Amino acid sequence: MQNLEMTLEELQQQLGYQFKNQALLELALTHPSKAYEMKKRMGDNQRLEFLGDAVLQLALTDRLYRDFDKMDEGELTRMRAGLVNAEALEQMALGFCLGDCLVLGRGETMNQGRTKRSNLADAMEAVIGAIYLDAGFEATSQWLGNLLEAWIRKGLGNTNDFNPKGSLQEWLQSRNRSRPEYVVVEESGPDHQKHFVVAVLCDQSELGRGSGSSKKAAEMQAAAAAYRALSAESGQESSD
Repeated sequence: MQNLEMTLEELQQQLGYQFKNQALLELALTHPSKAYEMKKRMGDNQRLEFLGDAVLQLALTDRLYRDFDKMDEGELTRMRAGLVNAEALEQMALGFCLGDCLVLGRGETMNQGRTKRSNLADAMEAVIGAIYLDAGFEATSQWLGNLLEAWIRKGLGNTNDFNPKGSLQEWLQSRNRSRPEYVVVEESGPDHQKHFVVAVLCDQSELGRGSGSSKKAAEMQAAAAAYRALSAESGQESSD
């Protein structure tokens, strides 16, 4: 067990979280193939995976709800669906080197189990579930904060439906207009709970405003508002 404990300590350093109950982390890393091999004399990470999935969904939903306060339920649902997937969980797991710490059965080890997307994604959800049991939702949500911000930013940048800034810029460029400029017009709240209001300008004219708990989120909201308004105006002009 000494090598495993050393590996677990390194993993906790990677995670930036120290478990009070290390048995939870060990369980989160135990693949069902190992439990099967041991004839069920040990647990596996399937129940923690189930729990972690729900915790992640709630933390992400809470973040999207707060950051994109102008989006309706349908838009939020589509955005969440585009962000929570096995590929994203796999990338998160790879960033923490979870594969090196998985406890696998012999057959799964020989079958390249440490690099399988499904194993990595499941283990990542199980680790989230383990942190939740170890520290509660608020601490888990805080731990997930930076990961979720990067995750949301990547999703917005890679999915055209979720990239209002890109759509707005393309709309303006297609009409030979200047690049949009984003200006913070209001900033309030304590450091841990900031609120920003951002205006998007083009040729010194305001096109739209947005608000959110980060400048990035407020900019996205402003771009979305401007793009919807310009698109509506364009449609009206075409029908006249």
